[in-house]
Amino acid sequence: MGSTATPPDDLSWKEVAQLGLVYAKIPIALLLVEAFYWFLTMPTDTLAPIQVSEAWLWNEIGNALFGAGSHTLSTNNGWLTRIEFNHPSFPGAMNTVSLYVSDECAGVHEMIFISTLVAMTDGVSQKIKIKAIVVMCTLVYILNLARLIVFYPIALEDCLANPDQPSCLYGMWSYHTAVYEWGFLLVLISMWVLWFWKVGGPSRAMDKSLAGADKWRIITRKKWNYKHIVAITFAVIFIISAAHNVTSNEEAMKAKETLDDCELWDSVSAQCGNARDRWDDAIGYAWSLAALALVVAALTIFTIEKPNSDGKWPSEVERIAKEEDRLELLKEQKLEATIQERERVHALKKSGSWKKRRNLNGTEEE
Repeated sequence: MGSTATPPDDLSWKEVAQLGLVYAKIPIALLLVEAFYWFLTMPTDTLAPIQVSEAWLWNEIGNALFGAGSHTLSTNNGWLTRIEFNHPSFPGAMNTVSLYVSDECAGVHEMIFISTLVAMTDGVSQKIKIKAIVVMCTLVYILNLARLIVFYPIALEDCLANPDQPSCLYGMWSYHTAVYEWGFLLVLISMWVLWFWKVGGPSRAMDKSLAGADKWRIITRKKWNYKHIVAITFAVIFIISAAHNVTSNEEAMKAKETLDDCELWDSVSAQCGNARDRWDDAIGYAWSLAALALVVAALTIFTIEKPNSDGKWPSEVERIAKEEDRLELLKEQKLEATIQERERVHALKKSGSWKKRRNLNGTEEE
């Protein structure tokens, strides 16, 4: 008879969920910060200080590189974030191209993304992570500024070849779309990979149980109960309600359309003021729900862990112990299976070794 022992490689659904959380913590963290950033930038000019600094540097560097008067800095929604390109070859009666640094174009999205990747990387001390985040965010700020500065020479080259035609700006917009949609993502991933390789990569994670100089760390929650499930459920409901209020609420959508028209035509009227107030109310309500949901989700999914008195992380010690128990069980089951297989083979050999016996009448029988 063969062994009927349960294969030790079969994991329970609880173990599968725990293992999934270990490997899914970076995607989960990225989803949370993406939701946070989305609600953060729904109101206009949420990141005005960064936008203003980018626009000011853009204007100063642009005039220094391409000649005084090539760039003009002005206001947009009361903030100095509007840049106008000036050249006789540009289309329109004023021969200008108007752009502005929006909150989504300030590079903060990319900074949050790379910071999350670094912060959630295992095997690297907090001190190294903080330094890396500061350096990488500075690089992202510089790269984003360089992206903006390149707009002018692209537009100028195309418009010199096809002057005073709106189509000559197509190259500039294509460049903007390519960098915005996937170019920056490739740069950020490359930065993180190079940094991870530079700090030692997997070699730093050879003994994850050792805390080193770190006094605490953020990890995904290993033990869940019904309270945590309820908290996550409420967080999801809050997020859905917040998103509905700014994407499907009919009154809020009409206010947003009116506000967009007012900004497009630089219109100032009572109707525009009412639309802004209504849209700000919708955003404020959505932001309150979203902020509450994100805080609840973060506090539920992630937890702070401190090392034991022996300088080791409790969760890693527990994980290593479980893995050792699993390997020990595997050895025992393999040994049991080997013994049972030997007994079965021995029994088969014994049953086939009967010698022929003779009946009294002289005939043979098995």
